[in-house]
Amino acid sequence: MNLAEKLTIQRKKSGMSQEQLADRLGITRQSVSKWEAGSSIPEIAKLVTMSEIFHVSLDYLLKDYLDDEQENFKERDDWQKGMADGSDKDWLSKDNSRLEEKVDDIARYLKGYQYTSKTKIAGIPLVSIRFSRQLGRDGVAKGIIAIGNAAIGVVSLGAVSFGILSFGAAAVGILAIGALAAGIMVWGALAVGIFAFGAAAVGIYSAGVAALGKEIAVGVSAMGETAVGETARGTHCLLYERGVTTKVMVENFLRDTNPGLWEPISAMMAAFAMHI
Repeated sequence: MNLAEKLTIQRKKSGMSQEQLADRLGITRQSVSKWEAGSSIPEIAKLVTMSEIFHVSLDYLLKDYLDDEQENFKERDDWQKGMADGSDKDWLSKDNSRLEEKVDDIARYLKGYQYTSKTKIAGIPLVSIRFSRQLGRDGVAKGIIAIGNAAIGVVSLGAVSFGILSFGAAAVGILAIGALAAGIMVWGALAVGIFAFGAAAVGIYSAGVAALGKEIAVGVSAMGETAVGETARGTHCLLYERGVTTKVMVENFLRDTNPGLWEPISAMMAAFAMHI
């Protein structure tokens, strides 16, 4: 179970509504709702307070693999025995040590993983890695090779990435590959660029299931000055027929309609046409 699930379970076990827990913590009900939905993470002080309210350890709350609360009951029993035999001072010392360790654990949990190589080129780290459980500057990697929640670099990999070679859910670069991709040569579910290839592609030269190209469009549905597809709209159109249209036919058509077209481009677009 993750933190969000554990907070929901413990709140309900304690017989509290989200509003009642919010009142105990001095926050809004919306904040509790976001924690339980997993869209945000409680501050360290709030986690400590909730561990006391729910009578569970911070270990239990923060570590997904800990689903058993027995450890917490054992710790409380041991503490009570310590109070009874007069060794409560030792227990308080141990508790303080454990609390400090848990606070450090929480800080590391929120901070995530960070690495910056000592090697630099023109003052820029060769490798920068930034993964954080909270959005913000800590999750932005900046380096020649950048990997993180958000990445900016010559080669970048991240949920959001910017670079010469860029890979991510949303990617922007000279060469970009992602669910959403923009740049010069791009591949993506939605691709926008000079050379765009994807399920939906928009560019000067585009190829995809649905392709819109200023000069050339190749796709199941294609629209452009020159269009090749099962459905094609444009000044020059070639309707693709499976088993009839050949790669040579497409290349010749593109050369005839675009006399100055660079040979590798016509070959690449013809190759895509054969896989419609």
